[in-house]
Amino acid sequence: MTTQQQPRPYVPSKSLDTPYPLIDNDPHLRRVIGYARPSDYLAGAAIGVAGPGMMLLWERLAPSHVGKGGFPPIMRLAGALGLVGGVMELGLTLPSVRFYGFRENQREVEKDMREMVDKVKKGEPLYGKSSLSPHMQGVASRNSRYSGVWLHVLPWFNIVNHEQHGVDTAKYYQQAEKELEAERTKS
Repeated sequence: MTTQQQPRPYVPSKSLDTPYPLIDNDPHLRRVIGYARPSDYLAGAAIGVAGPGMMLLWERLAPSHVGKGGFPPIMRLAGALGLVGGVMELGLTLPSVRFYGFRENQREVEKDMREMVDKVKKGEPLYGKSSLSPHMQGVASRNSRYSGVWLHVLPWFNIVNHEQHGVDTAKYYQQAEKELEAERTKS
């Protein structure tokens, strides 16, 4: 007896009530890095320097007397932890929460509209091509949706191209139509 496999229903992601517009509830890692503001990098660098800086301060205030070879390995460890913490927490979390609409994101909204409208005009897929089946794309999306909120607990990123981003993509096509019509009437 053969059974036909029924198509799985598409279940849209939950929309959160946020003070700013949602850009993408599952942004690709490349987009998160590309949309980071210079202030995000400065904040990440400050966190990265804070680890070794605090170790130097503590060593001055209360010397450990570990000897000549004891302090450099501690400084290397503090530097590595500071670097990882700065990159993870501020370099990736701050842009992610702007994608989600939790923080002010006007610059990112404009950049997103420009990027997506340009892709529509070129005939490219909005969120890139994927070699995964639609089912696996959905699994990847559900596993990494809003993951930027928990980067300090579990570093988890979206590295899969898929179409499930929690936004109505019609706005990109409508804006592209307006721009193409304006170009036609102008020439």
